[in-house]
Amino acid sequence: MADIGAHSGGKRVKNGQGTLTASAGMTLAESLRQKLEGAIAAGHLEPGSRLDEQEIAQRFGVSRTPVREAFRLMAANHLVELRGRQGATVRSIKAQALIEMFQVMAELEGLCARLAARRVSQAWGAEIGEIHQRLVTAGEIGDIDIFYDVNQEFHEAIYEASRNAFLAEQTRKLRNQVAAYRRRVTRMPNRIADTVREHEAIMQAILAHDSERAHSAMRDHVNLLGDNLLDFLAAFE
Repeated sequence: MADIGAHSGGKRVKNGQGTLTASAGMTLAESLRQKLEGAIAAGHLEPGSRLDEQEIAQRFGVSRTPVREAFRLMAANHLVELRGRQGATVRSIKAQALIEMFQVMAELEGLCARLAARRVSQAWGAEIGEIHQRLVTAGEIGDIDIFYDVNQEFHEAIYEASRNAFLAEQTRKLRNQVAAYRRRVTRMPNRIADTVREHEAIMQAILAHDSERAHSAMRDHVNLLGDNLLDFLAAFE
């Protein structure tokens, strides 16, 4: 994956090198959108970062046309804002809107966990156990970047286990919009230990096929992220 041309405090995000080719069943613009949205979801592109059209075109080895179309698609998903001659910037979200989004996300992820508890397979138990152990290890060594990435894997596994493609898609879209803020919460004191404990409760409820407890544990987990986010934002006011 090529470098992503983004400017935020003079920093540029590195993501490998090469020429982008369209994925199967997708246009070049859609493939580029997918990669840029992945960078936002991973927290590599911070809110307010300006996306440099020419830079991105050069880095991915494409013309500006698919870059502009990718920006338009991302704007439709509320991930970037198009500001005329200023170009595209990663969307910044105000505190009240963030809290409301976390509240909705808590219900969506709770429903994913509820359905997973009803539909999960034995094979999934081994998969989620392996992901959780990697999360514990990342927490023990204090590698926040790896911890955040594995944390996303954990949630993604639950979306998939719900076996509801529409629900999973809508949950991902909302998660991607708040991903950078969610990443910041991970850096708060005790958040890693709390996350590991909360994930353990979610995992055990799903494996016990206790749909009510799974829903409640996941909803509380995401709502707590929102509460922690308020504390984080208040510290910078």
